[in-house]
Amino acid sequence: MNKFLLIGNLTRDPEFSETAGGHKVCRFTVAVNRPFTDKDNERKTDFFDFTAFRTLAETVAKYCKKGNKVGVEARIETNNYEDAQGNKRYGYNFIALEVEFLTPREKSDAAE
Repeated sequence: MNKFLLIGNLTRDPEFSETAGGHKVCRFTVAVNRPFTDKDNERKTDFFDFTAFRTLAETVAKYCKKGNKVGVEARIETNNYEDAQGNKRYGYNFIALEVEFLTPREKSDAAE
């Protein structure tokens, strides 16, 4: 099973684009505070970069913005490569499968 779950806040507005082949892609970053403080009594934050595709990409781009709290279910892909010096490097891609919007929607003027 390859499942990654987290809740955090978007660090910036999502970036939506389409590939040359017409595939919809949305990239976004979520910040998550660690549940403890360090020796200086400061709380550290981790940042996770996600990629969403197709309909989920459109939805995230349309309804999310910087600061929104989201819950993300994702899978993790690993990539291995060799750097210019011939050293093996490893990286991780977080592919969003589901995004839950946890910030309440703002009321529009038309709804009042």
